[in-house]
Amino acid sequence: DKATDPSIPVENWECIQQFCDQVNAEIEGPSLAPRLLAHKIQSPQETEALHALTVLETCVNNCGEKFHKEIAKFRFLNELIKVLSPKYYGTWSSEKVKSRVTEVIFSWTIWFPQEVKIRDAYQMLKKQGIVKEDPKVPEDKILPPPSPRPQDSIFDTDEEKSKLLARLLRSDHSEDLQAANRLIKSMIKEEQEKSAKVSRRVNTISEVSESVKSMDELLESYKRQELSTSDQQTLQTLFQRCEKLRPLLFRLASETVDDDEALAEILQANDKLSQALGQYRQVVASR
Repeated sequence: DKATDPSIPVENWECIQQFCDQVNAEIEGPSLAPRLLAHKIQSPQETEALHALTVLETCVNNCGEKFHKEIAKFRFLNELIKVLSPKYYGTWSSEKVKSRVTEVIFSWTIWFPQEVKIRDAYQMLKKQGIVKEDPKVPEDKILPPPSPRPQDSIFDTDEEKSKLLARLLRSDHSEDLQAANRLIKSMIKEEQEKSAKVSRRVNTISEVSESVKSMDELLESYKRQELSTSDQQTLQTLFQRCEKLRPLLFRLASETVDDDEALAEILQANDKLSQALGQYRQVVASR
């Protein structure tokens, strides 16, 4: 509910990340999450539906193969189709929501070519005339499928623990098997924490990029005195959110000192953020 709250004009990335973490933490997470998201995507409130689609795309990028399998089932695809079909919710769903749903399904046909049901569902929409032409989706909006397990997984890189685990699993002693079970749990927890850090970094940098872009556009309109009262409030909300993002970037930088490439991304995002905040203060103060 917090991640899709329609009263908030911009995405709550902290709650979205917590939702993804919960999906990954719960055994039934990948099967339950799509049902919850489908209900929100079908909301008559445009903002709630759009936020839910952002959560869905973020889950696709962060929740692995089990989640991919669930969204590729007709049971879930049919819930998305209902948003587009005039027989169901298509008559009152906003054009913005329908356009986004179309983009999502189309992007999946590209990134999950092995999932026949996704392709069949999209072709059916085209055959029925609900989708008249393929959407022009920016490349950064088509999410690449993450591998089920990162290449630098602790199960592959920590040779000492992997050898110990293999030895314990070969043992006939019950205490060794119990120790193996504890070791597996600790390794999974360590991997989840590592994955969560990467996800936080990617999502924070993405939010910085989107926020800076939106703030730049609104500031240009503000300079020309073409900004409505509601847009001025949105601009102020963006500014406040961007101020809160700075300490997040500093914390991420302190966690990423051993990864030069990731650190460079964080510092670049921080530069953009600083410029945008400075521009806001300069333009708004001049008024």
